[in-house]
Amino acid sequence: MFRKLGFLVVVISLVMSVALPAWSGTAAGTISGAISGYVRDGSGAPQMGAAVEILGSAAHALKVFTDDRGFYSVAILLPGTYSVKVSAPAFLPTLREKIGVRAGARLMVNVTLTTLYEAIQLVPLRGPVDDDDWKWTLRSVANRPILRVLPDGTAVVAQSGELAADRELKGSLIFLAGSPGQGFGSSDMSAGFAVEHPLLSSGTVRFNGNLGYAADGQGIPAAVLRTTYTNRFNGVFEPSVAITALRLHSPDLNTMPGATLQALSLTSSDRIVLGNKLEMKLGSELQTIQFMGRVHAFKPFGSADLHITPNTVLEYQYASSVPNRGPEDRMGDGRSEDDRVDSASSDLSETAPRMSITGFLPAVERAHHQEVSISQRIGKTNLQVAVYSDSIIDPVLTGVGEMTAESGDVLPDLYSGTFSYQGNDFATRGLRVVLQRKLYSDLTATLDYSYGGVLDLSRPDVQLQDAREWIRTERRQSVAAKFSGTLPKAKTRWIASYRYTGGRPLTPVDMFNSSAGQSDPYLNLYIRQPIPASFLAGHMEILMDLRNLLAQGYVPVLGRDGRTLYLVQSARSVRGGVAFSF
Repeated sequence: MFRKLGFLVVVISLVMSVALPAWSGTAAGTISGAISGYVRDGSGAPQMGAAVEILGSAAHALKVFTDDRGFYSVAILLPGTYSVKVSAPAFLPTLREKIGVRAGARLMVNVTLTTLYEAIQLVPLRGPVDDDDWKWTLRSVANRPILRVLPDGTAVVAQSGELAADRELKGSLIFLAGSPGQGFGSSDMSAGFAVEHPLLSSGTVRFNGNLGYAADGQGIPAAVLRTTYTNRFNGVFEPSVAITALRLHSPDLNTMPGATLQALSLTSSDRIVLGNKLEMKLGSELQTIQFMGRVHAFKPFGSADLHITPNTVLEYQYASSVPNRGPEDRMGDGRSEDDRVDSASSDLSETAPRMSITGFLPAVERAHHQEVSISQRIGKTNLQVAVYSDSIIDPVLTGVGEMTAESGDVLPDLYSGTFSYQGNDFATRGLRVVLQRKLYSDLTATLDYSYGGVLDLSRPDVQLQDAREWIRTERRQSVAAKFSGTLPKAKTRWIASYRYTGGRPLTPVDMFNSSAGQSDPYLNLYIRQPIPASFLAGHMEILMDLRNLLAQGYVPVLGRDGRTLYLVQSARSVRGGVAFSF
């Protein structure tokens, strides 16, 4: 009798333990929540059979598996904070923490799994800036000094041996914050560093990088790292090899799973100097890019300088990508090797491959540039005349305004409030004339005139998705004036520039301009102010980088929701920070 009664009690307990949770979940349907989402790999492929565990203090661990679409769903979750752990064969476990579930809420938590190989690809910070001389140089299209004026006024050709003399450990650390406004991968704040050290008897190794993150602490950090080794042999050969890794995150991952941009590149080059007449530089960059898929790019480059006389240089250059420039390189400030090692990058977006999407299909901007220039020094005046030919495939345009990737035609960057938009392919030929004169020992003036083709929006206020139909290649003229110098007592280095282009251009005239006349569109200001700091081994400076201060060149277009967006050559941005050099 008692055995039967005990057996009945056990059966009733088992039934209640199964029925009560289901009944309570149904009765409390108005207060329970759910977590669901998709599990994909780095290329966006769905992962079937991945184990998804829901961990939290409000419930015991729940475990489900993804279906053939990579989809999972866990319902009847009490309000609280949970973590989602996803694991699958051949992938590293991924954990998403601090997921708040409110009453009646249904959250979408998409997870991208990473392999061990992908995890060790530390992503690149900005690459090192080319060796430039601040002694009033007329730079070639390769962004290097050609001629130099010594203190006694004589003109000589800069030799690589000058840069190798008296080398020692050098480094810099830069902290910047502000509104970058420069597109995919930008961040509100960034920390950059650069270290250079001689290696063996004639070699130099450099390591520089940058880490950017959003000011609210919610953004996923973006990083760029680069290691470069350069050697010199008898002043004739100067081979160099650089490995760059980069990782940028789009904050719109819910709409665009797998929109993380990762790139690994290998750059090799060799500089050859034959006597006092001929200088050549040949090299190539091999990129592996993972962004909603995987793509490879091979980008050769090269230049040849013929020094006809000590004051006259004829140069040919070929490039297959738009040059990346730091704040000072964009404005044409060449500081001496003694003043700096490398400008630690402040713009992650300018280091990244130029990417855009159309119909959710990613594309890498591809370019071909050829240029012939002749540079002449006459006393304190530099003159350069150049003709060029450009071909741009899948050009990347910059837009301003809050956008999502729902349309599949824009790549948004919520960190900076900008987005990338793909323009039409175009080819153009053009002319550039640069006149630079040293007015005083601490003041230099530069004028730049360019004529060539640009992408121009012939009909403003059109829908953004239709704007591509109204983008035409037009011939435009561009005029720029730039002043740079140093305040004698305060030792403040400054560069102020203004570039005007007629019409409604969406791209600059002469995109590959790396001469002394190169500057950002419209009004720009760059300042470096040294600060006395006796407690530091090196020196400290305050930095200010202001671009397009008057917010000019904003071409209006309409978004899907009727709000006004803008396509721009250069988005307005204000950045400032502090730099330590040793």
